[in-house]
Amino acid sequence: MHNDRPFGTLPGQPAGLPGVARQIEAACREHGFFYVTGHGVAPDLLARLTRACAAFFALPQAAKMEIAMARGGPAWRGYFPVGAELTSGRPDLKEGLYFGTELGDDDPRVRAGLPMHGRNLFPRQVPELRSAVLDYIGALTGLSQAVLRGVAVSLGLDADYFAAGYTASPTVLFRVFRYPAPPPGEEGWGAGEHTDYGLLTLLAQDANRGLQVRTPAGWIDAPPVEGTFVANIGDMLDRLTGGWYRSTPHRVRNVSGRDRLSFPFFFDPDFTAEIPPLPGRAAMSEAGHPRWDGQNPQAFTGTYGDYLLGKVSRVFPQLRREVLTDETS
Repeated sequence: MHNDRPFGTLPGQPAGLPGVARQIEAACREHGFFYVTGHGVAPDLLARLTRACAAFFALPQAAKMEIAMARGGPAWRGYFPVGAELTSGRPDLKEGLYFGTELGDDDPRVRAGLPMHGRNLFPRQVPELRSAVLDYIGALTGLSQAVLRGVAVSLGLDADYFAAGYTASPTVLFRVFRYPAPPPGEEGWGAGEHTDYGLLTLLAQDANRGLQVRTPAGWIDAPPVEGTFVANIGDMLDRLTGGWYRSTPHRVRNVSGRDRLSFPFFFDPDFTAEIPPLPGRAAMSEAGHPRWDGQNPQAFTGTYGDYLLGKVSRVFPQLRREVLTDETS
């Protein structure tokens, strides 16, 4: 969350960066969550996106299935219906859209058949959704790099450490989720308890509550605050810092009695890059003391793409069989 101290200066503004970094460190050590204010993302951009997404979700199911994820091929883009996404092996009470960086067929990564890279699928019935999504991805990519400047400084690294390395060519995964109100008498978990698996998540949410974060004292709400994004770190940054920063479990249950829209934006390392541990901090214990052997017991070896595919295949096991492997169901 924000530990009652939401940082209010856009990371990347030199005069405010050291102070922002201290607040980021405190938030990431305690909760792994914080609110982002003063971010410069125009309010009308999210309003455009919300209107277009609401129009899409109001379409008949057959129309929405015209852009089903199975039609996106290895790019892993498109629509999924309620119950099709799993969290911790259980179907979620939500439907949604998967987007990413828009890449043409001539892009070398697309020609090579790299999973999770390619064109997005957009509905013909809501033409305005395309520009809203692509504009939003552009704005949030810039904001994510800015937030990671603050994260880098908070870890004693150069401000551009991430932008010059891990996220020089980032993996961008943008989701739009609609959480319907649960049926009477049912718990209706929109998303069960989980942690995010990448570096950084920036979440915009509508006015309807539902997000909860687990703390040592129990579950607490992460209520929507107008004009802010909820930021949280994922498992990969937890690994890279040797557990110094926390990837915190969270969950969603729509208790508003109305539809709830949320817009999680996942900003992750280059898909093809090896992921070495961060210098210094990764060899520290959770208490902040150097480990006896100077090693990071959580270090990941391999490319980020290897890691990512292993994670997302658990969310859509059927889609993995149909799209990413030669297996048949």
